[in-house]
Amino acid sequence: MPAHNQQDSAISFGPFRLFPKSRLLEKEGAPLHLGGRALDILIFLAERPGEVIDKRELVKHVWADVNVDEGSLRFHVAALRKALGDTGKSARYVVNVPGRGYCFVASFAQAAPQAAPPPSAEIAVPRSLPAQLARMIGREEVIEKIANGLSLHRFMTVVGPGGIGKTAVAVTVGHRRSPDFGGRVFFVDFSPLRDASHIATTIASALGLTISAEDPTPALLTFLKTGPALLIFDSCEHVLDALAPLVEHIVREAPQLRVLATSRESFRSEGERIFRLFPLDCPPERDGLEAADVLAYPAAQLFVERIAQSAGPFQLSAEEAPLVASICRRLDGIALAIELAAGRVNAYGIAGTASLLDSRFSLQWRGRRTAVPRHQTLAAALDWSYDLLPAAESATLRRLSVFAGPFAPEAAAAVAAGDGLTESETLEAIDSLVTKSLISPSGSRALRYRLLDTTRTYALAKLNELGESRQFARRHAEHFRDLFERAEADASTPLPEWLNIYGAELDNVRAALDWAFAPDGDAALGIALTAAAVTLWVRLSLFAECRERSRTALAALGETGDDRTRMQLLSALGWSLMYGEGRAREARPILETTLELADRLDDKDFRLRALWGLCIDQFNNGQFGRARALAERFANAVANSSDRTDLMLGDRLMAVALHYLGEQNEARVRIDRVNGSLHVLAEKPKIFPLDLRISTQYFRARILWLQGLADQAQALAARNIEEGRANGHALTFCSVLGQAACPIAFWAGDVDAAERHGTELLEHTDRHAIRLWGLWARAFNAAVIAKRGDVATGLPLLREELNRAGDARFLPRFLPLLGELAAGFLEADQIDRGLDVIDDVLARCNDRQELWYLPELTRIKAELMLRSARHSGDAEARLHEAMDMAVQQGARFWQLRCATSLARLMTGAGRSADALALLDDVCGAFAEGADTSDMRVARDLIAQWRG
Repeated sequence: MPAHNQQDSAISFGPFRLFPKSRLLEKEGAPLHLGGRALDILIFLAERPGEVIDKRELVKHVWADVNVDEGSLRFHVAALRKALGDTGKSARYVVNVPGRGYCFVASFAQAAPQAAPPPSAEIAVPRSLPAQLARMIGREEVIEKIANGLSLHRFMTVVGPGGIGKTAVAVTVGHRRSPDFGGRVFFVDFSPLRDASHIATTIASALGLTISAEDPTPALLTFLKTGPALLIFDSCEHVLDALAPLVEHIVREAPQLRVLATSRESFRSEGERIFRLFPLDCPPERDGLEAADVLAYPAAQLFVERIAQSAGPFQLSAEEAPLVASICRRLDGIALAIELAAGRVNAYGIAGTASLLDSRFSLQWRGRRTAVPRHQTLAAALDWSYDLLPAAESATLRRLSVFAGPFAPEAAAAVAAGDGLTESETLEAIDSLVTKSLISPSGSRALRYRLLDTTRTYALAKLNELGESRQFARRHAEHFRDLFERAEADASTPLPEWLNIYGAELDNVRAALDWAFAPDGDAALGIALTAAAVTLWVRLSLFAECRERSRTALAALGETGDDRTRMQLLSALGWSLMYGEGRAREARPILETTLELADRLDDKDFRLRALWGLCIDQFNNGQFGRARALAERFANAVANSSDRTDLMLGDRLMAVALHYLGEQNEARVRIDRVNGSLHVLAEKPKIFPLDLRISTQYFRARILWLQGLADQAQALAARNIEEGRANGHALTFCSVLGQAACPIAFWAGDVDAAERHGTELLEHTDRHAIRLWGLWARAFNAAVIAKRGDVATGLPLLREELNRAGDARFLPRFLPLLGELAAGFLEADQIDRGLDVIDDVLARCNDRQELWYLPELTRIKAELMLRSARHSGDAEARLHEAMDMAVQQGARFWQLRCATSLARLMTGAGRSADALALLDDVCGAFAEGADTSDMRVARDLIAQWRG
């Protein structure tokens, strides 16, 4: 070292030494060239370590006589950081604090005479850190943050539940920062300590000190003041009361000391910086996950790596990938739990291991022999935490294990309070359990809590051991019965907000019902909860679950149960069959019985629910005349109602009946009357499962389109999509896309939009398991392929999807797709097959009075007949017939299509003048839709014939 450096106080950090007076920077003993301004910046920052220096102050110091902007400062800081090798995402020496300035964050030692050891202490060789794991999965960013944080904060605590990896992270940080402390990193494991009075001597022992004094603290401080040091205190949760004041004292008195602690709760000490360690990221619950998708998540990486370590080379297959994703989620990304589960794969396989997770047996799976006792099984890890709890907290934890998934504070108090615990004591215990990492705050916007699945399994076993399970399972079920009885009456809350409040309770409802209908449960309570939860299932579009739960409750109710409850359950069953299965034969008698009971009990709401359900059932089964009669009966039932919503529902039901019957003008009057009253709709109708505002608009868009008001219909459909998407009701959004957006785009010739809407509908139905609309979406998407011109692909696919739909193809929504199948046969020059299809469909329409699509079907038949030698002579008569029907129905769109086909036929027969007059007259009646494909074709023909 140069002589002048002997008179200069060196600042050492990492591999560097800085001599401020000599303006020299060395790296590993060799001079390192650094520009003058960059060196000025480094010296200024290093002389004020841990302090954020304002950018303006830094500029003023470095460029005292020159006016420069912040760009110059950024340039030279970048050069400095490059020279220090400080270019990664997590800086170790110089950091930018956004909006404030720069800070020198490295731990460093400034050369100073070494203090002599105290006479009462004999210094031995310090104990080394435990060996670090060969590879830390998913924790690199965390380790960097903590390592850098120790440069800014002198006391940090890593907090998290047992088995999450706190010790491994702390040990890795210790190894990484060891050079910065000259190897003076000391690991103190408090887990074996049972007498808190021995804390100071335990620390002294870890430091290699032999202290004879009764109070070892002064000797500890003397040693810790001799230079930079990092103390890692592990497993502190059971000695916090005694350890916290000691840590505050030594951190305050030893200025070069850093303390990194691990604990299941924080010290709540002065100067403490808490770093909460979260579980490893897990693969999401999503269909179609490939092995590569699953292995992108640290939890899955750890699971697979530990399998390979215990059982030899292992490759994750596509079939096993979803199982591994599920295992990681169910273990909540807890590292210890994942490692223990991976150790079972060699014996049970992945599927077998997954099936055992819910058993208490999984808590006893053993891990590494070399692990500390509390980490050898999950039960041991949880025993360690549970045994430290006061009686009120252990009781609260046990009682909360009856919840499945997240729960609200109010629910926790309702279920867990009592039997010696007040509500305030329960909430106080919950707060304490959160700080001890045994309960986690949920990530939802409203305050909710949850137990990790492993903790819940453990606590539930404790509840069973003490014979408390039935008592608190009953309280849990009673709470959710009462909650959903109130929720059913809550008609004023908008649906998205209602779902945010109540939708999150689905898992708890399921758990409560499973208990209630179990042999040791309470069937009467289960029946009441089922009746109360119907609104939840309907608003979540879970019709299959509603159907099965209602059947279970009805079976338990028997023949002698309460008629009102029977009526509620039968109504739920009928509606779930009607909306979930479409043409369910048993729906009608169930709804008729519901109506009988409603009349007997004089219950207006359930009378209207039954009438509505019976009307929709007739739509589904193609009895449109009967559906109209039921719509009229519904209208009569609400005629004198003081509730305007009832009148709106009557008009909407009649509008739909008239639309399918082909009476578009009268249907428009009814649907416009509903639309004009929507502004007074203050509450969601109790008897209607869809959103009335949104469902009104998609039928209104259909009617407008058929009337030839294409621009209005398309604009309304576009708004309807946005409203439906924001609304959040899964079944309503299916109808938004399937009843209006998809068919209108298809009829307009906008194939790109039709494909986009069809794809979104299919994805939506897959996501929400809405079977009937999923069948329709697949068939519609096949029709779109054919419409694009790829008839060879689209036509057989459309036929296949319609066959797969089975009886569902008799639902009204499938009718246009059957017409497109016939039109596809026309394009493929398979005329006889097309005629067979169209004749079957026409017979269906005439038998059922399903008249709205009849003009288009008749036109398609005429086009097929023109290509058939046997039938071509009758084609013109069929086209005139189709035109007359379209005019009678007020369906100008069908009229335009019929006129175009008829005009082409006339031109082919040498009657161009008649064709031009016909098409010009029909087109002239249109004030909208100039950009639709049918209008463009008609205008082109007119121009061609005029030219």
